[in-house]
Formats: sequence, structure tokens, C-alpha cells
Amino acid sequence: MNNVLWKETIIEQMADLQIRKVLEIVNGRLEAGEDPLEIVEVCQEGVRRVGESYERGEYFLAGLIMAGEILRQVLDRVLPLLPATGRGSSSGLVVLGTVRGDIHDIGKNIVQALFRCHGFEVLDLGIDVPPAEFVRQVRETRPDIVGISAFLTTGYDAIRDTVRQIRETIPVEEQPAVIIVGGGLMSEQVRIYTGADLWTRDAPQGVRLCEEAILQKRGAQGEEM
Repeated sequence: MNNVLWKETIIEQMADLQIRKVLEIVNGRLEAGEDPLEIVEVCQEGVRRVGESYERGEYFLAGLIMAGEILRQVLDRVLPLLPATGRGSSSGLVVLGTVRGDIHDIGKNIVQALFRCHGFEVLDLGIDVPPAEFVRQVRETRPDIVGISAFLTTGYDAIRDTVRQIRETIPVEEQPAVIIVGGGLMSEQVRIYTGADLWTRDAPQGVRLCEEAILQKRGAQGEEM
């Protein structure tokens, strides 16, 4: 199976909730030496399509639950294969949570694992996290990054409220370097609407964006000294 074909096939099978077929392809790609991160990205695209179908009324809640279970089983196979960076010290602290009104945690859990692989400390607040809890943890821990996850469009207002409260109640010098929003239905328009710094639809890209932003900020601070 060529590189393009396996990706298209796995996305289609994820979108159709065909768990056995998805796992067969994943196992085959792992045996062939495929990049585990690329497999995660492709599977997340399939889950995103399930979310779009749910938004259109083509799937019920059971479809979302099944998509989450498929991705969870994929991660059981893939995450143990991700190498740690081996850095001697922490790359920074990340406060991570799924926004109020949303109980999906698969995407958040992927991001958490990848941040840790890249040397970050992660404080996972869990699911259905109210804005006040994000604010409290930012105030107490002063993280470098705040990651806010939402799977459905219904979470956009809660994200906006969370970002607004962080901006308005935390002193500028104590605010995180980056607030990133993530989920299968994120876009630049959502980032603008919510007031976040960055957005992503897949976990590996999100981690890369955050690393770049942290390095840029630290470089700018070094120039000022």
C-alpha cells in the first residue's frame, strides 16, 4: 500500500467507524516502520471527520464515543513507540485541560503525551474545566503554555471566556507565553474569535508550534538583557 493510499484508507475507515480495519492498517504501518507521529496525525483527521458528521446530524453521540475508542486503541499501540527527547531539564510547564461543557479527552491525552516526550512538564486539569480553574492554576503555577482543548463547536464560547479571564485577571508579567486552542474543528477564525495565540487540529503540530513560540520568546528576552 503506497504512502497516499494508506492515509486515505485509514481516514475513510476511521470516518466509517471500522475499528478492525483501522487497527489492521495501523499495525501494518507500524511493522513497515512508519513514523508513529504521522499515524497519529492521520487518525486524528479521521476523528475530525466523525466530529463534522456529528455536527451535521449524521452521527449520534454513540458515533463520537466509538471514534474515541478507536483512537484510544490506536494510541495504545503508537504512544509507547514515541521516543523521549532525553533533555536533561524541563522545556517548560504546560497547563492543559478540556474546556467547560466538553468531556472529550482523547486529543488532550495525545498532546499531554507528546509534550512530555519533548521534555515539558504537564499539569492536566482533566475535562469540563471551568474558566476559573484555568485562571487559578495559571496564577498558582505560572506556566509557559496553556492548552485548551475542545472537540465540538459548542466549546468555542467557553474557550473565549477562558482566554478572556486569563488575559484580564492575570498580570501581564505572569501570563503564559502561549495560549493554544486545539481540536478537530479549530481554525484561524476560531483563534481570532477566542483570542488565543495559536490553534491546531493535530497534536504533533501543536507541540511544534508551542516549542517555536517559546524559543522565540526566550530569544527576545535574551536580546533585551
